[in-house]
Amino acid sequence: MYTRSIAVLLVCWVSFAAAELSHDLGPSLGKPAPTDFESVVAPDGTGLPAGEGSVTGGRTLYATHCVACHGSDGTQTGNSLAGGRGTLTSTRPLKTVGSYWPYATTLFDYVNRAMPYGNEKSLSENEVYAVTAYVLYLNDIIPADTRLTNHNLAAVVMPNRDGFRSSPDYQPAGRGGPHSE
Repeated sequence: MYTRSIAVLLVCWVSFAAAELSHDLGPSLGKPAPTDFESVVAPDGTGLPAGEGSVTGGRTLYATHCVACHGSDGTQTGNSLAGGRGTLTSTRPLKTVGSYWPYATTLFDYVNRAMPYGNEKSLSENEVYAVTAYVLYLNDIIPADTRLTNHNLAAVVMPNRDGFRSSPDYQPAGRGGPHSE
């Protein structure tokens, strides 16, 4: 009898929970899109906010916000940011900022939106520029005395800038390609 009561209560609870959750799991079709989306930083630097940061400032911020996940030199196994150059064609490629990422602006955008893990979007624009500078420095992409700004970040040439190719037939929507309307 006791087991049957527990089973009935469990079924009732699961049914109630599923009914409550189903309202949040469905698509939001027919609702206006939010207007408060933040901008996306493009490879050419379009969308970069005003700001600046140095490698030196980034070193301090990295030690505070990044070292636990990425290691003191950015090479923590499983979460590497640095190293890996020349490994992309090997049987064990190491995809890091220095070996894989084609644009420094993408690094800025990612740090700005998603880091530090668990405390996302807690860094100011200047702090994001500084962390970006330090990570680029760890990868021997920029010298230690570099100060990144919204005016010079897009000019940073990443080692794998030419490593990505798109289909010759691809055109973004609205530009005459196969996906145009």
